[in-house]
Amino acid sequence: MEIDNTKNSSDKTVSASGDSDLIQVRAIISCSNCGYKKKFRNQFPRKDLELLTVAVKVFEWMVCDKCGDLLKLDLEFQV
Repeated sequence: MEIDNTKNSSDKTVSASGDSDLIQVRAIISCSNCGYKKKFRNQFPRKDLELLTVAVKVFEWMVCDKCGDLLKLDLEFQV
């Protein structure tokens, strides 16, 4: 009977850890000069964190279509 309890509890732990492996990110892109603001949401596995790093480096050089000023990128994470 203890083995069954251990099996069931380990199954729950495995499935719960699969859900917690996802990181939810909200990106807010804004321009302080003209007031442009856009929000994006996405989620990805922790193992793909390097892909986020590449995307952030691309955002670093984005400029506003309306005024040509550099855009500001704010990231909000939910783990």
